Amino acid sequence: MPRLRYLLAFGVTSFAFALAAHAQDAAPVSVPAGTVARPMDLADFDAYVDATRKQFDVPGIAVAIVKDGKIVLEMGSGVRKLGDPAKVDAHTQFAIASNTKAFTAASLSILADEKKLDMNDRVIDRLPWFQMSDPYVTREMRVRDLLAHRSGLSLGAGDLLYWPATTYTTQEVVQRLRYVPLTNSFRAEYNYDNILFAVAGLVIEQVSGKPWADFITQRIFTPLGMTESQTHAPEHIGAGDDIAVGHAKFNFKELKPVEPMSWNNNQAAGGIYSSVHDLSKWMTMQLDGGVYKDSAGKEQRLFSEARQKEMWSLLTPIRIADPSVPELKAAKPNFSGYGEGWFVSDYRGHKLVWHTGGWPGMVSRVTLVPDLKLGIVVLTNQESGAAFQAVTMRALDAYTDAPKTDWIAAYAAGVRKSEGNADDSMKKHEAARAKGSKPSLPLDGYVGTYRDPWYGDVKVSKQGGKLVMSFTKTAQLTGTLEPWQHDTFIAHWTDRSLNGDAFVNFDLDPDGKVREVRMEPVSPLTDFSFDFQDLRLAPVEAGK
Repeated sequence: MPRLRYLLAFGVTSFAFALAAHAQDAAPVSVPAGTVARPMDLADFDAYVDATRKQFDVPGIAVAIVKDGKIVLEMGSGVRKLGDPAKVDAHTQFAIASNTKAFTAASLSILADEKKLDMNDRVIDRLPWFQMSDPYVTREMRVRDLLAHRSGLSLGAGDLLYWPATTYTTQEVVQRLRYVPLTNSFRAEYNYDNILFAVAGLVIEQVSGKPWADFITQRIFTPLGMTESQTHAPEHIGAGDDIAVGHAKFNFKELKPVEPMSWNNNQAAGGIYSSVHDLSKWMTMQLDGGVYKDSAGKEQRLFSEARQKEMWSLLTPIRIADPSVPELKAAKPNFSGYGEGWFVSDYRGHKLVWHTGGWPGMVSRVTLVPDLKLGIVVLTNQESGAAFQAVTMRALDAYTDAPKTDWIAAYAAGVRKSEGNADDSMKKHEAARAKGSKPSLPLDGYVGTYRDPWYGDVKVSKQGGKLVMSFTKTAQLTGTLEPWQHDTFIAHWTDRSLNGDAFVNFDLDPDGKVREVRMEPVSPLTDFSFDFQDLRLAPVEAGK
């Protein structure tokens, strides 16, 4: 989850640039016991992954492929951190972000199999204090609905409660849901959210009597032997730790490492770090219908086959848009939707069950092809969706008798189009700007505390002759307000890795007092989790 981005199978929503001056050679491929030969179409796969990494300026990529219960390959390419020689390998841990959602869905399935809950249980029967902003939705929300992105919330609604990292607890986040506006009818259409997975995590805790992290560790990691996985972001990464460091394009331009983020108030949506070696075990269990072998080699079952079918069944249809460029036409699915913690679509006549994940400086994709018993996982330490898409599609083509496609070139074209659209957007803003205009009020007139019903307080102060905006629960969201035109400013966040600058408009009443503050991202490349547009900030009277 946070970076909580949703990346279509044929789309590109992140930015990337070619010519990695710091490119490193691919690490030797790990060949564990039980590995099977790769098909001829993957004979040059190591070089292909390395070329993808260099094209999209990704310091490190890890990949694993499983087929028919066996490992085809586990490999790393590049480095864990720019400027550090330590290489990425199959055991390097990355933040898997929203790929965590499938683990949360599996946890609920385990509890359902044990008859401790039913997926059709009302959420309020498990969490009596739970509230949405609409009484009907509150009453009718079922456990299954928490996993399906069909609640009526807008895209990424409420994400600012935990992204960037805030001081709210998980329960405080969920309690604030009652103030997050609904923009559509319940179960009417798809809109990706993260906040309802926080609710799902609390349901798991209420039913099992264990913290979400303990349940995931004890009921999934331990049985599957996933010893290279953890349920929290490491705050401090030592020289000997085989953990990747995320990288971002500061100001959409300069690639640099980002600080590890400790994020504990919505772990159920994206709180897992793992390696491709461990995720090979996870994919194999999924492709075997919930069955795995324990440490003694005896077959065990994590969840029932019936529950797996439900997780992989389409609950929420997703409209299929045309790809951004013609080069990506072959990746366009015939159907698309969301199940329980998984996307469901198709490629060349094969059903795909998959998910992506985005975190500060890291994005990833896990893809399952059930009828081929094929699993592919790609983890990266840069915010380039194009890289993991190009690697995934190359692997899919090798097993689906697909004609040769230059996916690196195809996704590079998509990136150029995305960047061009962002440039055009800014040019339109510039053309509409009244360049000679000035703020209506002296800067002191904008100073104050402003309160949004669901986020809380945002302060505007005057420091060194400039306005400074600070989100009181989010340390990273502090920055200067630069006058844009009239009573609109641009918030330039001090942390330039966020790429989330926002227009800030002060609406004045007839007496020239600030009545409301509205915000929206400046760039269309800004991550959707910066849901500034949902804020309705009103002045708070002194002393209240």
